[in-house]
Amino acid sequence: MKHLVSSERFCLIGHVAAMAFGLAGLLLVLPNAQLIAALPSAGQTFFGWSMAGGGVVYILLGTAAVALYAYRTLGLRPWLSFMVPAIALSLSSELLGTSTGFPFGDYHYLNGLGYKIAGLVPFTIPLSWFYLGFVSYVLARAALDYRLRSPWLSRLGAIVLGAILLTSWDFVLDPAMSQTLYPFWEWRQPGAFFGMPYQNFVGWFGTGALFMSVATLLWPSRPLVLGRSQLNFALAIYLSNFAFAMVMSLAAGFWIPVALGVVVGAGPAIALWRAASPINSPGELEGFSAPADAALPLTAEASAGAQRL
Repeated sequence: MKHLVSSERFCLIGHVAAMAFGLAGLLLVLPNAQLIAALPSAGQTFFGWSMAGGGVVYILLGTAAVALYAYRTLGLRPWLSFMVPAIALSLSSELLGTSTGFPFGDYHYLNGLGYKIAGLVPFTIPLSWFYLGFVSYVLARAALDYRLRSPWLSRLGAIVLGAILLTSWDFVLDPAMSQTLYPFWEWRQPGAFFGMPYQNFVGWFGTGALFMSVATLLWPSRPLVLGRSQLNFALAIYLSNFAFAMVMSLAAGFWIPVALGVVVGAGPAIALWRAASPINSPGELEGFSAPADAALPLTAEASAGAQRL
């Protein structure tokens, strides 16, 4: 187990570092050509490679980190029963969207995010749907399973809140990534929301809710019991990716999407983390074997009774 934790942390640190390096390159170096010209030939070659493949690296590291986290904390079945539907359904939505304009609007991907499946969708895109979707759903599910006594209401709420957190990230990311000096995708018919059609957010919410619903049906029926410290990783992934998008958008002058993202994304993510159990679930959670009440703190009377026993 220790080697899994070490690998998970290594991937998380690499993921965050790659995003920071990408921000520096996109916002500081590329707009100042003289900085690139001043580099030695080897440095120019490395910088060119890093700009061409940096997006791929940070997404692959994020995917690996979340996959390790999901396997370590929840087990093989919950990990795969979320990842497979998330990748398959998001890729299907993206292929449909880039071919027909439904469900996101009329857009197409440019370069910088890796090999394009069917010449349309970079292979890294469904991976990002998986890792951001997973941490969004787990934050919502763990908090609601701890706070609510109605299983169906908890699961429905986790799908809705998880999809909102995922969509909120796109509020902040999309304006900058599609309208910077070096965009990664572009809208053929720009919409009213800072160049994006409102349809895009409906498509994001619907796609996220769809694969989260499938995962909910495939996951064990018992409550998901994870304590706050067990959710630190999920919150770190969400907030670091939100911060990357926020810096990109603010640098491009898009502060309204950032404000909306804070209100409906980053803020609720922190609130859900705070609403989760203060006590960690013991052992592995394959099958979510711990009942919901196991995460509740003991009352003073119950604690005294337990000590007498």
